[in-house]
Amino acid sequence: MTAPAARRFTFAKRDRLKNNAEFRNVFDNGVRLRSKRVILYALENGLPHTRVGLAVGKKVGNAAKRNRIRRVLREAFRLNRAMLPCGFDLVLVPGRAWRDACLPDVEPEMVHLFEKLASRSTPCDSSSSK
Repeated sequence: MTAPAARRFTFAKRDRLKNNAEFRNVFDNGVRLRSKRVILYALENGLPHTRVGLAVGKKVGNAAKRNRIRRVLREAFRLNRAMLPCGFDLVLVPGRAWRDACLPDVEPEMVHLFEKLASRSTPCDSSSSK
């Protein structure tokens, strides 16, 4: 049996945006926060958990490069999601300055964006964080 502390670092299906309508809703109605390498779109979703989607277009590079970017963004989200407020849909997009960024380059920027988002919203209560 896995320990509860280890479980919160997983990235389950319920934590993902799955279809185009969900992405469109966040892009059209959400707020945009930007750093050097990452653009974060956020919209409250009314759920007790935060979901994330990744939008990495073909302009960024070939399939291998796009997949690498997705892995880095997903890992940065997974490691730092505890600082996010509950009940948001997020879309992460690589910025123009991405180049060959790796996790140590991107993670501080995402932490800063998550802190900005948390300061704009109300924290979730401890009873809904199960």
